[in-house]
Amino acid sequence: MPSPTTPAAGPLDAESLRERVNAALAEFMDGQAAQLDKISPQLVPATAALREFLLDGGKRLRPAFCYWGWRGAGGAADTAGIAEAAAALELLQASALVHDDLMDRSDTRRGLPSVHRRFEALHREHGWRGDREQYGASAALLLGDLLLIWCDELFGRCGLPAERVLAAKPAFDLMRTEVMVGQYLDVLEPVAGDSADEGAVQRAQTVLHYKSAKYTIERPLQVGALLAGASPELVEAYSAFGLPLGEAFQLRDDLLGVFGDPAVTGKPAGDDLREGKRTLLIAHAMRGLPTAEARHLDGRLGAPDLTPEEIPGLAALVSRSGAADAVEQRIAELMHQSLTALDAAPLADGPARAALLALAEAATVRKY
Repeated sequence: MPSPTTPAAGPLDAESLRERVNAALAEFMDGQAAQLDKISPQLVPATAALREFLLDGGKRLRPAFCYWGWRGAGGAADTAGIAEAAAALELLQASALVHDDLMDRSDTRRGLPSVHRRFEALHREHGWRGDREQYGASAALLLGDLLLIWCDELFGRCGLPAERVLAAKPAFDLMRTEVMVGQYLDVLEPVAGDSADEGAVQRAQTVLHYKSAKYTIERPLQVGALLAGASPELVEAYSAFGLPLGEAFQLRDDLLGVFGDPAVTGKPAGDDLREGKRTLLIAHAMRGLPTAEARHLDGRLGAPDLTPEEIPGLAALVSRSGAADAVEQRIAELMHQSLTALDAAPLADGPARAALLALAEAATVRKY
């Protein structure tokens, strides 16, 4: 239940919603830290790392879509428990990011060391025995799993009526399954996929849908709606709005992963190139380049010996292929499709439409 320090319930703007979600996460982490402290004081660095990872930064997009999905379905703004239910999605997001950074060998997240790098540093500072990198990877794997367990725990005891939580649970569970299999397909493509074959674009599209688009927008909207007892018509309308918007969000992220400014993204320049991500942007680039250049991009993408000096050249190939322009055009088409669906959605709450429009713009209008 909300603590005395939780911001007062009531109609929320973007900042007050963030405050309520952050307060719910902080209160939840206080309880989890106390529980882990009873097990062993050696767990203090783990809970400290998770608290910092959860509470320092993050756009809170998924909780926001969940909350406004709730409001659009007639959920009252001042209902205790909706911020906690929405915050559970942020625990799922944190779990996915910890694992994603480990799989991608990322050094940073939001401008700070990634979790596996943080625990590698802890190993080094204490002069512990064994393989430092293996310890960091093991710690990140287990802590990401812990966050995944905790997201289910917070959702289940958010404080909303049990029958409403039970009604939303299938969508919540499906969302978790989709993001995990999307992650697997993303890992599979660089090792088993052929970037030159006709199926590369379709496979990239599948990864985009399940790793990001559904999980970022469509499912959070539907979870919020089902928590409020939404009609099947509204749940379907949220899909028509959320899926193209989620695709546009990920396409914007793909552009940022190649061309983004590290000061904006919190990640090294060209990080997707270094990690070898076979995004829809890259699939289009392979098809738009002459054979020799496509072969070069394919061979150097994610190569173990790829140097920082090579990144600008690879980014230039992607730009020269016309893929970036094609992706920008696709984002515009998807936004039109999404906003048309929002206009037609049978929302029960007037402010929800304006809030969802603002969220759509925030999710897709991000600069390089």
